[in-house]
Amino acid sequence: MIRLAPFLLIFLSLAAFPSAAQALSSDTLRVEVQETAKKQGEFFSVRVSGERTPPSLWFMGHTYTMFRQPDSSWRALVPVENLTKPGGYALLVRAGSSETKTPVQVKPNNRKIQYITLDPSKQGLKATETEKTRVKAALLTESPEKLYTGTFLRPSPGRTSSLFGLKRSYDGGPVESYHKGIDISAPQGTLVKSTAKGRVVLCGTVKAGFRVHGNTVVIDHGQGLTTIYMHLHTITVKEGQGVEKGAVIGTVGHTGISTAPHLHWGTYLYGTSVDPQLFEGKAY
Repeated sequence: MIRLAPFLLIFLSLAAFPSAAQALSSDTLRVEVQETAKKQGEFFSVRVSGERTPPSLWFMGHTYTMFRQPDSSWRALVPVENLTKPGGYALLVRAGSSETKTPVQVKPNNRKIQYITLDPSKQGLKATETEKTRVKAALLTESPEKLYTGTFLRPSPGRTSSLFGLKRSYDGGPVESYHKGIDISAPQGTLVKSTAKGRVVLCGTVKAGFRVHGNTVVIDHGQGLTTIYMHLHTITVKEGQGVEKGAVIGTVGHTGISTAPHLHWGTYLYGTSVDPQLFEGKAY
């Protein structure tokens, strides 16, 4: 019987089971993940360099388009859905015969339950199929051009009266949803501005069936990023219209399910809501 030295046994064991971050072929992809630990409602920034064609990217069973950047790299801002179970996951990138897995961690954001009592006139309001269908389609917009540059603006002055990610109970009912944006408390008629350059892809009104969202604007900023502005009093833009950062798009209102005049501001990546406070005053 041939005995192997302990260090040789360890070497053979490691060779038989390559690490998760290694490519499955002899080629190595140049993949950069800025931070590998994120909280629920945040996002991973994934960049791939040195590839002529767009790489494929997967996270938690979903495929995400990677978009060309000015430096010829490919990038995706990959959302972590607010109700994702905390723990270990992997970002999988594939280009041609090369494949790389990057281990990542999802941490809890520890957001609490918010109990809301509606005015009797607003109790029992349910979203119509029209608003659900149109809002979902608008938030899933993925145009290839990156329209936004520089830092993102806060769309309206005022106090943040409700945070992203809070679980919500209405009128003592069960917790069936969470807050997919932040609420900015401001007087009715306060100007609402676009947080960044983009294109208006939705203008929905109460008259058109937007009972829960109220008067609503959705703006596409390119490369999977969209923003939503809800409960508006007035809308001053039209669908298809291009808007610059800081352009007035409407005024603060009290339409839809709303307890007082305020702006609901939401940010979405590939149709998944992420915390707007990650964008305010920051550049990506």
